[in-house]
Amino acid sequence: MTKVHPSTTVPDLELPELAGVRRKDSNTVVLTVWRKSLLFSCSGFTVFDAEGNLVFRVDNYGSGSTGEIVLMDAAGKPLLTIRRKKLSLGANWVIYDGEDVVDPLFSVKKHSNLLHSKVLAHVTTPCNRRRRRGGCSAGYEVEGSYSRRSCTVYDEMRRSVAEIRQKEAVGGVAFGGDVFRLVVHTDVETRLAMGILIVLDQMFGSRVSLING
Repeated sequence: MTKVHPSTTVPDLELPELAGVRRKDSNTVVLTVWRKSLLFSCSGFTVFDAEGNLVFRVDNYGSGSTGEIVLMDAAGKPLLTIRRKKLSLGANWVIYDGEDVVDPLFSVKKHSNLLHSKVLAHVTTPCNRRRRRGGCSAGYEVEGSYSRRSCTVYDEMRRSVAEIRQKEAVGGVAFGGDVFRLVVHTDVETRLAMGILIVLDQMFGSRVSLING
């Protein structure tokens, strides 16, 4: 058992080997994601780095009755705000920078035909942001199976920029679907990779959504 003492006001908890791992490739960050809030009465996520330090957290009170999910750093500073588009039945989501919910960073849309494709979702930058860089092309594409914790995020050049993987069993004990790896490469922001993971969990997770309604 590994004891983690996050630099927040959450209580000390005995956590089952949740630390991430450090890879030889210095451009790759491997985090351990726990689909659980460290705060009682909350649902959410807790994410650790290679030393077992708290990196990201999601603490949704009342199962997300406010209609949004906020990704925070260890100190509770909002990094991303994630909202489901109205009347989209969970198929379309928007990701905002910090607490700014006016100008989205990305939109995430569930792939329309999952039966005949390994594509799960498309992540695009709104055209008003793309025009500043001279175009409105797609941003990223997610393939694989979230329920099996086996997904890859590809950029426009079909390069792998992030991966969701099962966490290796320790001492012959499997972790199940609530503890897994997020592997982030240098070509994408770690907070964005975590934001995409949260949206995938809302689209394809087998447990109750963090947002009501």
